[in-house]
Amino acid sequence: MPELDAIDRSILNELQQDARVSNAELAERVGLAASASYRRVRRLEADGVIAGYVMIVDPQAIDRSLDVFVEISLVSQSEANLRQFEKEVVECPAVKSCHLMAGDADYLLHLAVADQRDFERIHNQYLSRFSGVGRLRSSFAIRSVWETTRYEL
Repeated sequence: MPELDAIDRSILNELQQDARVSNAELAERVGLAASASYRRVRRLEADGVIAGYVMIVDPQAIDRSLDVFVEISLVSQSEANLRQFEKEVVECPAVKSCHLMAGDADYLLHLAVADQRDFERIHNQYLSRFSGVGRLRSSFAIRSVWETTRYEL
């Protein structure tokens, strides 16, 4: 992992706030010449600190405003079962994230669906068909209180 100085952190904070900021504006905000800012951003990208750039879609605008969190326990935690489950879960279009967990459940999935009927469809077509699943437990979010894509630097 590369060592990040105060200017690197400033650049990352600015880009997390607005990844579409021009290089000239970014340079001004962090107190660098445009060429130095450009080189730093390219180095952060090359070093893998900046993993990519994305836009954030409003889930209500695309009818995916219901967040569902699904705890999944497998019948066996063998390496083969974990690999097979992980291979299958990435094929489910509603899954926003999948986390291997320590604790009661083996995995925690975050799904974005339109409504309960859409979740039922996803459950029937995907969740209930995943290999090695022993138990599913789903929780529906009433509303999101706070969410961020930023990391404190």
